[in-house]
Amino acid sequence: MTARPDAGPAGEHEQLALAAMPKRLFACTPSRLAAYDCPRRYRMTYLDRPTPQRGGPWAHTTLGAVTHVALHRWWQLPRAERTPPNGALAVARNWRSDGFRDEDQSAVWRARAEEWVTRYLTGVDPAAEPVGVERVVATRTRRLALSGRVDRIDERGGELVIVDYKTGRHPPGDDDARTSPALACYALATQRTLRRACRRVELHHLPSGTVAAHEHTDESLARQIGRAEATADDIVAASDALDAGADRDEAFPARPSSLCAWCDFRRHCAPGQAAAPAVETWAGLPDR
Repeated sequence: MTARPDAGPAGEHEQLALAAMPKRLFACTPSRLAAYDCPRRYRMTYLDRPTPQRGGPWAHTTLGAVTHVALHRWWQLPRAERTPPNGALAVARNWRSDGFRDEDQSAVWRARAEEWVTRYLTGVDPAAEPVGVERVVATRTRRLALSGRVDRIDERGGELVIVDYKTGRHPPGDDDARTSPALACYALATQRTLRRACRRVELHHLPSGTVAAHEHTDESLARQIGRAEATADDIVAASDALDAGADRDEAFPARPSSLCAWCDFRRHCAPGQAAAPAVETWAGLPDR
């Protein structure tokens, strides 16, 4: 930092002290970092006030949310009541029709979700109490104040395992588990919150009944956290530019792609509308 021409020793000392101050940690969740894959979407989600009006609800989001709630509620039951049929009952009790074409389509997918949960729970030991269900974990790194909510934390062989439920159109593979920034953040935050080893991360895909997994090392976790910190630095730089008077669309540009079809803010983004046609709110449902 260059001192002002008229600054005396006291002024120079103050500027040196300011330069030596640590940067403020960037408070975030994995989903907040992931939103910066399109800076304009990030700005509309987290910075613009009032928040621009979003599109309508998505059926696949409803499907995933209800399934997660059902599996959460299942673990809250007394052990003797943790049966696969009660998992299906939890789906029915928490079902919503948001985003579906009509009630008939909603009923079809409710039945499928009940089937997925029933089949999934036949392979789950109700007596194997998880270390955490919908557990919030948090940690700090050089640049981040990171927190997140984990679907399930198991204990196996003396170590903790991250379990993340998925209901998307395509079954994830082991590479998806390996490269997931969110899973890596959950693993590190779980290690530090619960002070126990946590390296294995798993994606449990309910529609296909498959499990994708990866065993992290200290090095692979460090790489993922480094990428998360770099993203945070980019967000802070863009936010500072916006505060300094930069054009908001230049500070947070759109990154048009086929994913724009699924963006909640598509109606407010001309590049996104040009990049991909609108889709029906039930178009993201799995193939089956």
